[in-house]
Amino acid sequence: MAGQLKDVILAIDEGTSGTRAATVSADGDVSCLEYLPLEVDTPRPGVVEQDANAILEKTVAACRSTIAQASQGGLRIVAMAIATQRATAVLWDKSTGRALVPAMVWQDTRYVGALNKLAPVWDAILAKQVGRAGGVRSPYLWAARHIRETPEVARAFAEKRLGFGTVDTWLLWHLTRDRIYVTTPTNATSAGAYILAEHRYQRDWLDALAFPQELLPELRSDADDLGRTNSDVLGIDVPILASMGDQHAGAIGLGCLDRGQAMCIHGTGSFVDLIIGPEQPAKAGLFAGTTTMVARRRNNQSQFAVETFAATTGSALDWICEKLRWFDNATEISRFAAEVQSSGSVTFIPALTGLRTPEMQPNARASLTGISMASTRPEVAYAILEGIAHSVASCLESDRDVSGVDISELIVGGGLSASDPLLQMQADLIGVPIRRKPNTARATLRGAAYLAGSCGLFWDDIPRSTAFAAEEQIFEPKMQPDMRDERRALWHARITSELEHANVFGEH
Repeated sequence: MAGQLKDVILAIDEGTSGTRAATVSADGDVSCLEYLPLEVDTPRPGVVEQDANAILEKTVAACRSTIAQASQGGLRIVAMAIATQRATAVLWDKSTGRALVPAMVWQDTRYVGALNKLAPVWDAILAKQVGRAGGVRSPYLWAARHIRETPEVARAFAEKRLGFGTVDTWLLWHLTRDRIYVTTPTNATSAGAYILAEHRYQRDWLDALAFPQELLPELRSDADDLGRTNSDVLGIDVPILASMGDQHAGAIGLGCLDRGQAMCIHGTGSFVDLIIGPEQPAKAGLFAGTTTMVARRRNNQSQFAVETFAATTGSALDWICEKLRWFDNATEISRFAAEVQSSGSVTFIPALTGLRTPEMQPNARASLTGISMASTRPEVAYAILEGIAHSVASCLESDRDVSGVDISELIVGGGLSASDPLLQMQADLIGVPIRRKPNTARATLRGAAYLAGSCGLFWDDIPRSTAFAAEEQIFEPKMQPDMRDERRALWHARITSELEHANVFGEH
């Protein structure tokens, strides 16, 4: 009967808000899905934390449920793949396996002041080598402070039983039979001390942060032999063949693999990644809000991407509907917007927590401008969606300008991608086709599994995602170039005005 079993890969998608586990087969089918929510704590402004022990427990529980379903469904798990939230950091006791302090989540900004003091010396160096400036958070500075200030952590470090790493390292150490202590480039990039061109740590920067380098996990590739699962923990003994950051796994799962392809995932904010291939971007560090990432590393070669994001797009719609009560929901905004061809002179800037593009300005604010007595509700609805489309267009322009790579198409997914008017505006303002993918919630699971299976297990290379190809929709640009230029010019003028106001406001 064993010959009738269907081979599958067990994939984990450990995100910020929850953990998914599922099986992925060679035809891209995702099955035996289990989801368990995770809590995020914000005990004081700037501090964002999670219980790393709970992350581990939920991951193991989700995996065990998926494994049980697979066994009952005639599926044979032959390998594992892991995707994780990228810059969330953990400190643990290697003798007990328990986290010593709450994990610092990637949204944490408690050390922005300390990092700002290092910025004049370091930002230009880091932007060129590491792909990002010092930024607002650092897992390494966080760990160094705990070693200095938290007795239990200091004691574990002195007794050489302290473990440190992002969530990928934390999970791999627990899930492997041999307790491997590694990280991979798509995760190390986000942690902020990985030299992109050389596949090694920026050790001088780590010294500047007072981080003890003996704690550094070994650097591997995203597709690699990452040990075998601990059967005592999961009940199965299979190789782990991929571990990568969730955003990059999502890109693989959506078929965003080639130079010039871009991806936008709409959630609370909108993350825009442009694949640029094996070469470094032409103008790394040109914009503080545009970072260079490893998109994936396999066979000792890295493929790179540049990433920019608009922080409040989906959350801006929630704010408009739930707090201002201008519309019942996002669907109603789309319905009203579809009634008109333009917003007229009305412009909405969805900068509820500041701007990142064209420059980093935390004091910038959201605004609705250009309203007259003749303005209508459909025009306001149109302006709200167009503001999001403009924000994504600006992200793509920044990605293009930094990388020197032209955009061939934009692949979109996530909540707001359900809006036809938004995607048509997006195509019109960028001037490239928009490809909407369905069921994007499973793209990360599929992408991690595709990478794991690409070294000869299922395929000889990363497969093209054909899952749900029949359900894809393509939005072609319809706007004339002169009208596109006019709309973008109005947007840039409004952004410039908001930046001037914010810069004055920030001085007082």
